[in-house]
Amino acid sequence: MTAAADHPFVAELIDRHQETLTRALDASVSRDYWSPYPEFPKAYGETALEDGKAAFESVLGLPFVIDGQPTDGEPVGGESSPYGIEMGVSYPHFEPDALIAAMETARPGWASATPAARAAVCLEILARINARSNEFAHAVMHTTGQAYGMAFQAGGPHAQDRGLEAVAYAYAEQTRLPQRASWTKPQGKRDPLSMVKDFTVVPRGLALLIGCNTFPTWNGYPGLFASLATGNPVLVKPHPRATLPLALTVRVAREVLAEAGFDPNVVCLAAEHEGSTIAQALAVRPEIKVIDYTGSTAFGDWLETNAQQAQVYTEKAAVNTVVIDSTDNYRGMLNNLAFSLSLYSGQMCTTPQNLLIPRTGVSTDEGSKTYDEVVTDLAAAIDGLLSDDARAAAILGAVVNPGVLQRTVQASGGEYGELALAPRVVASKEFPAAVLRTPALIKADSDKPDDRATFMSECFGPVYFAVAVDSSEAGVELMRRTVREQGAMTASGYTVSEQVESALVDACLDTGVSLSLNLTGGVYANQTAAFSDLHGTGANPSANSAYCDAAFVSNRFRVVEVRRHS
Repeated sequence: MTAAADHPFVAELIDRHQETLTRALDASVSRDYWSPYPEFPKAYGETALEDGKAAFESVLGLPFVIDGQPTDGEPVGGESSPYGIEMGVSYPHFEPDALIAAMETARPGWASATPAARAAVCLEILARINARSNEFAHAVMHTTGQAYGMAFQAGGPHAQDRGLEAVAYAYAEQTRLPQRASWTKPQGKRDPLSMVKDFTVVPRGLALLIGCNTFPTWNGYPGLFASLATGNPVLVKPHPRATLPLALTVRVAREVLAEAGFDPNVVCLAAEHEGSTIAQALAVRPEIKVIDYTGSTAFGDWLETNAQQAQVYTEKAAVNTVVIDSTDNYRGMLNNLAFSLSLYSGQMCTTPQNLLIPRTGVSTDEGSKTYDEVVTDLAAAIDGLLSDDARAAAILGAVVNPGVLQRTVQASGGEYGELALAPRVVASKEFPAAVLRTPALIKADSDKPDDRATFMSECFGPVYFAVAVDSSEAGVELMRRTVREQGAMTASGYTVSEQVESALVDACLDTGVSLSLNLTGGVYANQTAAFSDLHGTGANPSANSAYCDAAFVSNRFRVVEVRRHS
């Protein structure tokens, strides 16, 4: 029988995907734009939109079958679309001992494959997912509340980019050392010492991916493919309200693994009931050696403290800040901020929350603007962007969970402070039951303790604070304090002053947060591009890792040396 690593289909996959892998490696060095995955739905065929919707609808109301994965027969369900449609999908429940035993059986075959073979299998999985991007877009849309356009791009090609990026970094790090090296040490008149040294990549063991509700694929694929490409089987534990996108991913992965001669239990699904504590139980099992997690700070801290047997990668809460000092494109600044604050109703870990504005005013190309004028003009820009309900729905998406909705209600009632812009209900003709809300913009003062207590913690969703500060310098220092104490995934600044720009850069380097300066066009603070931008830094409390750098992949394996005399 042919060993999986020598399977003819593996050799075919290596040849098929070599160019893509090479270009991904090159792009990760050049940091210029590159993607093999088209980001527009119609690029996938004339009927791709209709076919994707039909494929999505074909799984609704039915058991989701995963052939060959151990299950105890109990169905798991409960997903509900933020757009109000009935989903009714149920997933196979599992018994942890049986599932982990099956993955342990699958582990040696996958670990023994070469880095090239594992990379090729991963790229084939991504290629098949990419071909179904319109189907995945509906799955992402109806579990996260993202509008279709965003669900397609962020949940499809952009997520696939991040997965491919992780594979490229994993391949580069695993092949950095030669598989075999000769070593010769001269000894003068005596014969030289000669040895042969073999260097073997040894994966850590089973990996656990704990998915999030808002970006199940975009946040899930980096860890999933980093672990797979480095030889670690992956147990995928989706968020119970966003299971379908990752369940589809698992099914595709298992199909490719089986065709390539590997045990499909290299990738398994751990679906759970709402309120279950299975993630905690799995996270501390001795077999679990790698954990990837995106979600609340409380559980992320718990994992870092308690899952001592595993290498833990976390992305947690963030309080992102914009310092507004001055600008030579006032309207461009307002429009850029308005879109950033409106996109997906602020339900992104990278969305700015606090806008720090000097109470003495802001210098602009339209003259000096007072704090109140800047706040009023920003509110008008948001209101203008979202004035048409159809356009608003396409930008905002739907509210993902009751917690986000409750915060908009509290903002409307003045619980967070004086409203500069009140949120309103947006109606969707296509989805009348959808829950859509425009942003709330709240005035705050950095000198008031009650205000600081509110804006200095994460208020996830479309609730933003225009904070009056004594000066631009005070704003930079408040941003520095916020990143140190609360963490941040992004920071932004608007200034035409070299002195203020230097202070912003110094503060971000000091606290470990990436900075965007003077964004006025089609690039936004809450969007990052694979192969070019790093998502997070791992250097402040919001995350202990970054998508994607060498550190994100290199500790998922170790290199073991065997040496002998020649």
